[in-house]
Amino acid sequence: MASKITCYVDSMSLYSYFAFTYLLTQRSVLSTHNVTIEFIPVFIGGIMAGSGNKPPWMVATKAAYGKFDMLYAERYFGLPGINAPSAFPVSSLKPQRALCYIKDHYPREKFEEAMRLLWAALWQKDIDVSQEPLLAATLENLFTPEELKVILEAGNTAEYKKKLLDNTQEVLKAGAFGAPWFMVQNSKGEVTPFFGSDRFHFMYRFLGLPTNDMSVQVGPGTSKL
Repeated sequence: MASKITCYVDSMSLYSYFAFTYLLTQRSVLSTHNVTIEFIPVFIGGIMAGSGNKPPWMVATKAAYGKFDMLYAERYFGLPGINAPSAFPVSSLKPQRALCYIKDHYPREKFEEAMRLLWAALWQKDIDVSQEPLLAATLENLFTPEELKVILEAGNTAEYKKKLLDNTQEVLKAGAFGAPWFMVQNSKGEVTPFFGSDRFHFMYRFLGLPTNDMSVQVGPGTSKL
C-alpha cells in the first residue's frame, strides 16, 4: 500500500511555510519510497477557535521566542528576510478560499507555487494578502488576468466558502489545534496525526523509512532525514 503525507496548511501560518518548504525538498526522495505528499488549505482561525487553542502571539513568552524561530528558520530553510508582518494577524479567508479553487482547477505545481507566493508575500515582503488587490497582485504573474478574475470571484462563492469550511472541519475532527497538521498513512494502512514543522523524524520512523541513508538539501546545508 502506498504511503501518504497529507499536510493541512494556512498561508497566515509561518510554521506551515516552514513545513511546506521542507517537504518540497523531500518530495523526490520520498517518492522513491512510494510516499506521496498532498497539501490542503485550511482556515487556521477556525482551527484555533474550534479547538480552544490560543495563537503564539497571545502568550507573551511564546511571542518573545518567535524572533528566535524566525532567525533559525531563515538560516535552516534558506528563507531570507523572514519577519513578522506589520499587519498581523490578518484573516486568511480570502487567500485560502482562492487556494481551494486553484487546487481544484489547476495542476499541482501551479497550486503549490501559488501557496509559496502567498507565504513569501506575507512573511518576507510584508504584503497583506488578506486584501484582495494585494492578493491579486501577488498572483498576477502566475495566472492570466482572466484566470485571476475567476479565481477571486470563486473565493466569494458559497461553493468555495463551504470548501474551506469543510477542509477545516475535517482537520478539527482529526484533532487539530493548529497548523501545520498532518495525517500520515504508512504502507500498512495505519493513519496517525502529527503536528508542527519539527516532527518529521517521528513521521519518517512511523513511515518506516531508512532515514540513515537519506539526505536532502535544505537551505544552505544538508539535513539528514
